Amino acid sequence: MVKFILPHIAGQKSVYPHLRIASLKKEAGAFMYAIIETGGKQYRVGVGDVVFVEKLDVQADETITFDKVVAVSKEDGKLSVGAPLVDGASVSAKVLKNGKSKKITVFTYKPKKDSKRKMGHRQPYTQVRIEAINA
Repeated sequence: MVKFILPHIAGQKSVYPHLRIASLKKEAGAFMYAIIETGGKQYRVGVGDVVFVEKLDVQADETITFDKVVAVSKEDGKLSVGAPLVDGASVSAKVLKNGKSKKITVFTYKPKKDSKRKMGHRQPYTQVRIEAINA
């Protein structure tokens, strides 16, 4: 069985907003950031960043705490790496919205067998804004 995922049209926004991380705002010198793990993925986040993560079971305007912190960089530039997690570190975030990304087309077929199937998929996501990094 051969499976194709048709890509989005060039020039449009990504069809995977849950995988996109807001650009980090780096001011003069070092700044505080953390690497968190949620939904089987790792995200590098700073205070004020808006991040699309895999769907979480929370409502909009709620506050969520990410306890799985893999690494924390303090404002003085020192990096604390956990083994596997940093003890006592957490990241709090406010849930902005739950939604679905744009539809992608999945086309499956078996060559020379007149067997084909066309499906669509919309990946659910949760959009959060990072409020604080507690290390």
